[in-house]
Amino acid sequence: MNFKVGDKVEALDDTIIGVVASIDGTKITMHSDDGFLLHYEVSEIIKSGTEDISVSNFEIAKIKSEKEIPKKRNKPVSKTKDRNAPKMEVDLHIHHLINSQRGMSNYDILNIQLDTAKRQLDFAISKRIQKVVFIHGVGEGVLKEELRYLFGRYDNVKSYDADYQKYGLGATEVYIYQNS
Repeated sequence: MNFKVGDKVEALDDTIIGVVASIDGTKITMHSDDGFLLHYEVSEIIKSGTEDISVSNFEIAKIKSEKEIPKKRNKPVSKTKDRNAPKMEVDLHIHHLINSQRGMSNYDILNIQLDTAKRQLDFAISKRIQKVVFIHGVGEGVLKEELRYLFGRYDNVKSYDADYQKYGLGATEVYIYQNS
């Protein structure tokens, strides 16, 4: 832009208005309205009041989109019940394990249930499943106590009563520590 001594100018990056006092190549000395002499490059000032500044709607929309805060996208939030739900359930009721229990003693039934529990627990450990619920029912508590004894033989296993609302008193939940 061509400047002459006496032109009214404004600084681009500040709110300073003044008059060109001298020009030395690409350096311009401005006498500000406040009475100071300020030095600027030619690219840092513009003539004021003489040019028509027009802005298109496209430029306004572009600036608005740059300044606009992006909206947060809604992620599906998992409910706490779903997040804490066990990954694996093992029902140890005898009618789920075998077709017919005719002619079997309580000792035989208990051994089948314990073998199934041990096999499923070993499977969960090998597949790195952290939580397993063993559904044993209420009954007289013999199977529950045998399960507690079985789980106590594992160093990386912690057992406790499962969610009462979902299973009542007839289930034991096992947490498997994977880094042992």
